[in-house]
Amino acid sequence: MPDHPLKINARRLQQLLRKMVNIYSPPGKENDLVDFLYSYLKRHGLPVVRQTVDEDRHNLIVEPDDVEAELVMVGHVDTVEAYDLESYEFGLDGDLATGLGTADMKGGCAAMIEAFLTLWENGHTNRPVALALVVGEEDYGDGAQRLVREYDFSAAIVGEPTDLLPCLSHHGYLEIQLTTQGKRVHASVAPQANNAATAMLRLLLAYIEHFDRDFSEGVYNLRDLTSARSGFAAPDSCEAWIDLHLPALTNMGQLTFQLEELHANYLKENPQVEAALHFNTIHAGYELPQKGPLVDLLRKVFDHHQMAFNPTSFPSHSDANTLWAAGIKPILLGPGQLEKAHTAEEMVSLSQVKLAAQMYTDLLLGYARED
Repeated sequence: MPDHPLKINARRLQQLLRKMVNIYSPPGKENDLVDFLYSYLKRHGLPVVRQTVDEDRHNLIVEPDDVEAELVMVGHVDTVEAYDLESYEFGLDGDLATGLGTADMKGGCAAMIEAFLTLWENGHTNRPVALALVVGEEDYGDGAQRLVREYDFSAAIVGEPTDLLPCLSHHGYLEIQLTTQGKRVHASVAPQANNAATAMLRLLLAYIEHFDRDFSEGVYNLRDLTSARSGFAAPDSCEAWIDLHLPALTNMGQLTFQLEELHANYLKENPQVEAALHFNTIHAGYELPQKGPLVDLLRKVFDHHQMAFNPTSFPSHSDANTLWAAGIKPILLGPGQLEKAHTAEEMVSLSQVKLAAQMYTDLLLGYARED
């Protein structure tokens, strides 16, 4: 911990969060928010640059001009689609900030930005730390993928909503796509054997029974189930998507083999079914040791704020999976609760956002001093 901690500007932080939440930014449509944040950072004197992700979308990177950054603070500026475009904006109910993205993760992004502003306005412009505000996390993670292709950091703090619990480990993630094929015929004469939707439901039951039996420590979610829009007829195709979140050290190679074996056995026992299995996304989990310079510094920050240091595992997938695969060691730490994210009642404690900003500031300043 630094001998003389820097104090954040809590009022400025709250105003920034309000403005960020009021700018709608689902995946692919982050431009307005990125433009606002670029101007905001420029206006406050930070050396921000745009990193092209695709033709019309950009990450924002803040990095000292004459120092190679070792630690990067990472936040994604996109949110899920709004449940209601008439009621996604910022609200305040006592200490609770409400609105789309308050928890996941505009609260974390605003706190990180405030931490960097506090460092810069107090003359700490040459620290080996960087800020990366990325796009696309709620979709395919293309912002983080572009980040790690062009920048080389050794460690990261990712501001996902962890309720300010330090996550030194991270669950693995497997995205499964199932498809079934059938024959389109009039509904009144449709044989069940050629109904793609019926075949899909029976196939899904086999998968669900397998998950319930063999993956008690993981979480599965049947995310989407759709069939061809065929009117008064049997559909000729059906598609399902399943999310699997699994403990950090799950052997993903063994898992995919087991599911391929399950699928092959099912088709062997049900030769009338035409079905395909595809793994669209495979993200390995990880577990960091509870020691080392960054972890030791994080303990000091927690001690300074009289908070218990109780490391846990982040139970979802995030950009941290991409950072880990690129050789960066990510620790997740951010304001808000994951169970409040992606809901119509999304919210975050404003005092927790302010505490996060102060902890980030202490961490960044202390990290530089220890190096």
